[in-house]
Amino acid sequence: MTPDTPLRDAAASAPMAPGAEIGAGTLPVPAPRPDANQSAELQLVDVNKIYQARTGPVEALKNINLTIGRGEFVSLVGRSGCGKTTLLRILSGLLPPTSGSVTANGESIWRGTRRDDQALKQFGFVFQEANLFPWFTIAENIALPLKLRGVAKKQRLARAEELCAQVGLTGFEGSYPRELSGGMRQRAAIARALSYNPSILLMDEPFGALDALTRDRMNLELQSIHAAAGATVVFVTHSIPEAVFLADRVVLLSPRPGRIRSVTSVPLARPRSLETESTPQFQDIVRELRRQLDEED
Repeated sequence: MTPDTPLRDAAASAPMAPGAEIGAGTLPVPAPRPDANQSAELQLVDVNKIYQARTGPVEALKNINLTIGRGEFVSLVGRSGCGKTTLLRILSGLLPPTSGSVTANGESIWRGTRRDDQALKQFGFVFQEANLFPWFTIAENIALPLKLRGVAKKQRLARAEELCAQVGLTGFEGSYPRELSGGMRQRAAIARALSYNPSILLMDEPFGALDALTRDRMNLELQSIHAAAGATVVFVTHSIPEAVFLADRVVLLSPRPGRIRSVTSVPLARPRSLETESTPQFQDIVRELRRQLDEED
């Protein structure tokens, strides 16, 4: 699947929530805590995935049960081979589960081995590579999913301009991808994913190829974008500090077969700054997740 498919984009440009901007000078608000009254946006029940290899069946995922609330930010972490990407591919409609159910807002994503494209229209996708078309301007890249959906040119370019402002790319609408840094290209990819207002955003290591300083900046910006768009986010990363910094909950997966080892709440106030990573509470959460990960060796 390529980044220009209609599946890949969305999220209305809601106005920036008060205090969502880092350094806005407002009092921090408590991080949302999922509870029994929070409506489920994504639900996985007894999900299993078995691959057929030459040497026999390989159990990639086993008994995955997870409920993600509306507007929640959930990070998936774990060692290579623990099934993070497999799980994201099942959620994104690219790979059917062997058994179990996967629903989005009560609609089944999979009916046997056939995906329900209608259910997937509420999803947006961001991957490690920005995958922008080099012959399109930034605005044209961002607006492409809307073009594929038949939105008039004036409307889609207005939406692209609006999203450029939201992700900090004002003034670069007419630039080409080669003229932007890696971090700026990835911001454009996020804007493209938000172009048609998805309620669910799936992100597969979107900042993995960036340098440490740019990655920190992108994490701050993603936090503000999430606050403004209000989408539910499932974020895959190998970095435990990044997972904790961004998430309301961190899901730790264990390998062979991939299964949920733990689900850890992150009760840190929002908005979070880079100084948050120096606090004892943040360090305690990171330390505990690393301890659990080390036990897998």
